[in-house]
Amino acid sequence: MAKKESDNQSAAIMEKYSVRCRYCGQKNSVKEDYKNNAAKCGRCKLPLSNEPHKKFADLSKHDYVHPADSKALAALKAIPGIDTALKQLLKVTGESAMRVSFMASAVQITPKQCPDLYAKLQVACTTLGVDMPDFFLQQNPVVNAFTGGVDKAVIVLWTGLVEKLNEEELLAVIAHEVGHIHAEHVLYLTAARLIEALMNASVAAIVPGSDIIKFLVSAGISSALLAWARRAELSCDRAALLVTQDPHIIGRTMMKLAGGTYASKIDYDEFLNQARDFQKNYDENKLDRFWADLLNAGLTHPFPIWRVSEILKFVDSGQYNDLMRK
Repeated sequence: MAKKESDNQSAAIMEKYSVRCRYCGQKNSVKEDYKNNAAKCGRCKLPLSNEPHKKFADLSKHDYVHPADSKALAALKAIPGIDTALKQLLKVTGESAMRVSFMASAVQITPKQCPDLYAKLQVACTTLGVDMPDFFLQQNPVVNAFTGGVDKAVIVLWTGLVEKLNEEELLAVIAHEVGHIHAEHVLYLTAARLIEALMNASVAAIVPGSDIIKFLVSAGISSALLAWARRAELSCDRAALLVTQDPHIIGRTMMKLAGGTYASKIDYDEFLNQARDFQKNYDENKLDRFWADLLNAGLTHPFPIWRVSEILKFVDSGQYNDLMRK
């Protein structure tokens, strides 16, 4: 009887000093003097907090997609036959090669393999309302991630990225990639990345689908596709914000993309001021705008500073808070 009472008391104490992770829902034992964000969840490794975390039951991509993304995608879809051409391209080249490559050279992330990364993917998918994609970790020193697929989406994290970011920043990156799925970017995004790779490779002329690639390039579709792909990243930064629910997590992630490992010595407030100055110069100075647009045209993603300024605008405009109250 005494043992049963002792067990009940232990259970009561454990219940009293436990915190359910606001992200993944796991219950975690904490010390009596626990304070918000002073410990990490044992499952997803994100900071524990008693604050709520919003899950979106019926989020539409139109609620958050960046207007530059919408405009560029509408122009792209207006090209006759583009969907058929891209699906044919990926059918004969991209998807099969991509899946063979990742299954053969990368680590598949599952509930048993890198479970903390898998839990973060679940957090992002349940928050935005997206089915779980296949998930891989691949050795690559480049700080980047990738989303692709046609029949089923796949997300790949490169080790250069994972090794530089903390747990919340990793959630932001994973949520950004899930945003591509939610915003229905995957078909066009996969084609854009494939065209980029093949246009820069000597094998472009001999791989299956080379005639389709030549058509896409000659019809001007490839340049329109790559221009859209850069703008699509701005929408997915917004999706990442809807998952992390803290704009400074997005800001600090971009600070690391801009400053690398030296970012720990960079003043974050000054970095935000730099982003605001960049946006002000872009809006007011035609020459600055010309050079920013020209230099950014050769990149796969917008400049990190630009991305920060766009997130600040999204928050300052009230759109983010409106979505959180919806």
